[in-house]
Amino acid sequence: MSAEATNPEARPEALPELRRRGRTRLDLRRLGRAALLGPTPRDRLPDAIGHVAEAHRAHHPDADLSLLRRAYLLAETSHRGQMRKSGEPYITHPLAVTLILAELGAETTTLTASLLHDTVEDTDVTLDQVREEFGDEVCFIVDGVTKVEKIDYGAAAEPETFRKMLVATGNDVRVMSIKLADRLHNMRTLGVMRPEKQARIAKVTRDVLIPLAERLGVQALKTELEDLVFAILHPEEYEHTRALIAAHAGERDPLPGIADSVRAVLREAGIAAEVVVRPRHFVSVHRISLKRGELRGSDFGRLLVLVGENADCYAVLGELHTCFTPVISEFKDFIASPKFNLYQSLHTAFATPEGYVAEVIVRTRQMHRVAEAGVVALGNPYTSPQQAESADPIAAADCEEERVDPTRPGWLSRLLDWQQSAPDPDTFWDVLRSELAQDREITVFRADGGTLGLPAGASCIDAAYAQYGEAAHGCIGARVNGRLTSLSSRLSDGDTVQLLLAHDASGPTADWLDHAKTPAARIAVSSWLESHPDGARPADAAPRPPLSVIGLRSGGGNAVADLPDATVRLAGCCTPVPPDAVEGFVVRGGAVTVHRVRCATVAQMRAVGRTPVAVHWRATADCRVTLLAESFGRPHLLADLTEAIAREGVEVVSATVEPPVEQRVRHSYTLQLPDATGLPALMRAMRDVPGVYDVSRA
Repeated sequence: MSAEATNPEARPEALPELRRRGRTRLDLRRLGRAALLGPTPRDRLPDAIGHVAEAHRAHHPDADLSLLRRAYLLAETSHRGQMRKSGEPYITHPLAVTLILAELGAETTTLTASLLHDTVEDTDVTLDQVREEFGDEVCFIVDGVTKVEKIDYGAAAEPETFRKMLVATGNDVRVMSIKLADRLHNMRTLGVMRPEKQARIAKVTRDVLIPLAERLGVQALKTELEDLVFAILHPEEYEHTRALIAAHAGERDPLPGIADSVRAVLREAGIAAEVVVRPRHFVSVHRISLKRGELRGSDFGRLLVLVGENADCYAVLGELHTCFTPVISEFKDFIASPKFNLYQSLHTAFATPEGYVAEVIVRTRQMHRVAEAGVVALGNPYTSPQQAESADPIAAADCEEERVDPTRPGWLSRLLDWQQSAPDPDTFWDVLRSELAQDREITVFRADGGTLGLPAGASCIDAAYAQYGEAAHGCIGARVNGRLTSLSSRLSDGDTVQLLLAHDASGPTADWLDHAKTPAARIAVSSWLESHPDGARPADAAPRPPLSVIGLRSGGGNAVADLPDATVRLAGCCTPVPPDAVEGFVVRGGAVTVHRVRCATVAQMRAVGRTPVAVHWRATADCRVTLLAESFGRPHLLADLTEAIAREGVEVVSATVEPPVEQRVRHSYTLQLPDATGLPALMRAMRDVPGVYDVSRA
């Protein structure tokens, strides 16, 4: 990316001194000038990238640095003569971006692409040259971070550039790692830009880049970006926070003493742990001040406890809660339930005898590395285990296995899906910001055993479009955890959802947009409504009286009572059919009403002293039965059910359709079957009608 110039006197330079304490700031201007002094002997790395090599070797001791040397020489040669707006040699920018990634532990391929990330965009170097010199993998990453031409896209260049980067990130997450480091260095050096341009860049960083850094777990970049944006967009609050931190620096800090107490407790328990004080960054201090009002000394930092194994984390937690007074509301277990951005830690807080409240983060050293660097800490996700062991940075380019990115989370897959349905750049840009504003994700289980990643607050409508795409237009209901529910129902983490589709449903209604949270669902529903202005389902009408269809046949079917000349009737409450076990009771008028023996009426008759009459079935196979069908309301449902019944050769004696309630309809059919053995097949045929979710005997 064409980096902005730097201004050493600008306000952001004073920003994260709190977190950068102990880190030597490199004079990149001096390094840039040194880069212009001429070629470097072939037997050693150029001095200008010596710091990069040193940081890289700290994480990858066996890394082959020859690739970095070649990449640096190409970048320095191609950018020679280009200057940043502050007067620095342009090569200082790719050097700084690469150093940021090297300190996070990025592998050699990422650093190589980082050194070259602006060459195709800003120099005469072509992608073919990069591919020929460094392989397909580096070429793909460089292409992914290269902006689209503004002359081709005009005002849409920025959203289309982000679309291009996100699609490339779906294939190689290292593309976005370089973009985030690139934006961090540009934000550090934004001081010479006009205030309005600073604000525009800061807003895009706030709305898009910071949420992406959070989702990829790169907390080290995210926190500094937040502070830099905070200083530009909220200067008054920033100055107030800076004054709070400066005032605290002159006071006694209680956290080192609390850390000593924690070390002593863990040492007595035999737990090997490292306890350090981590100062809060500016935005964190601002947030805690809004939450707690007046700040005390322990509010300006947190304790970080690093251990070796997962089990040690819980051992530390037990000791802290035993020896100190825990603040239970502050406890969170992100080890058993990791965040969707790879983050794992235990969070807790305890009160000291002096009245301070100390917040504590407990994690293993591996968790700490991932928490700080996110996907960058995972190295090259495309190498096979054998290649990883050999630490060959270019071996992945020759790997014949399918490139599967294990770091692609649900939010990225969703984004890649819905962006295809948003060809308009403005729509893509607006929906992207809306999607990234969702800061929590849930996982729900499908009926077939698969899973769906959805933003918190998603409804069954979102799940339908996530699972079925445009086929979800025919969704008429859902079962959540086995219980029938409406499409507007919100889902919770761990729910099991079964979506019910009807192929001839009339499509979504406008009120679906009130409950759709994901961009994919909203775009699909909006597109359908625009293309079917008259085709949306009408809202439920006022309650209607039941619709009844009455047949001509009645009586006792093929039931015979052991009572001479008695009229036999089949009870409508349980509609017995052969070979049900039945009993009869004489009712007013001398008729015998036949019930299934498990019918509740049988118990009532016996309770009032009625004597049962023996009943048996004739040898004839025909019978009468009442079935209840429960369904979601849709056009032509009654006709489809009647047709399904007729196909089974069954006669409808009577039918009642109750008014719909929350788009659910209850049907009652009294049917004359030519053969009782056909009842199970009839019930299956009725259940197969789209929209019907249950059929049962009355």
